Amino acid sequence: MDWGMRNRLSKIINPKDGRTLMLAVDHGYFLGPTTGLEKFREYVEPLVPYADTLFATRGMIRSSINPDIKTPIMLRNSGGTSILNKELLHEGITVDIEDVIRMNAVGIGYSITVGMPWERDTILDFSRVVDACERYGLIAMAVTAVGKELKRDARYLGLATRMAAEHGAHIVKTYYCDGFDKVVDACPVPIVMAGGKKIPEIDALTMAYNAIQAGAAGVDMGRNIFQSEDPVAMIRAVRELIHHDATPREALQFYEEHRQASGSRKKSGIAADDTKKI
Repeated sequence: MDWGMRNRLSKIINPKDGRTLMLAVDHGYFLGPTTGLEKFREYVEPLVPYADTLFATRGMIRSSINPDIKTPIMLRNSGGTSILNKELLHEGITVDIEDVIRMNAVGIGYSITVGMPWERDTILDFSRVVDACERYGLIAMAVTAVGKELKRDARYLGLATRMAAEHGAHIVKTYYCDGFDKVVDACPVPIVMAGGKKIPEIDALTMAYNAIQAGAAGVDMGRNIFQSEDPVAMIRAVRELIHHDATPREALQFYEEHRQASGSRKKSGIAADDTKKI
């Protein structure tokens, strides 16, 4: 790993504690106006200062994020199907590496679909993306997308994360499961936990805590932040857990203490739980 790549990785994963809080707001690339992201600029900008990295699509970054942003950006680099398509996870490369450079992103995130009929397509495309990232010192993050036909257990996720690393991933994003420590131990590159569908705050915080205890470098959390009753309080609570060693109960207490008195905001988009993807 050359100097430029190490420098970019240090912007994603804090070198002081080896941890990261990535904010995933890329759901619209297959879901459209996802619940909690309908007014992208209005809803996302208040969260950005508390994230170590913003994971989003190039279109929403260009149209809805101020270019003087200090938070590093990872670009979603795969897509091609929507929630209306029966082959939802059959994705291909959607962003040219030169555009990643033009946007000053630190790297890309690409979904691989181990165990699906089109597994080979995503693995080969991801390998090409890794080659491009290596040429320019960018970070390639593999996202282990899981179809509804596949079980999210340690055996499957261990296979998917190890394959991602074997094909050159610098970071792997995957789901939490029982025996998560075995998944982490078998993957030689940093793992970040995918937040998954919206669950109660204490459950999301406990899942993140357990992932960290099992050796994860952090989380790439979306719905459990932007669909929370108070997204800013929630991302700050997750940050307390990741970077300040708060327990789930301490993080929940932080969340409750910092919730705005105004209550929940109105949401009317397409629920992100309508898909089995991420």
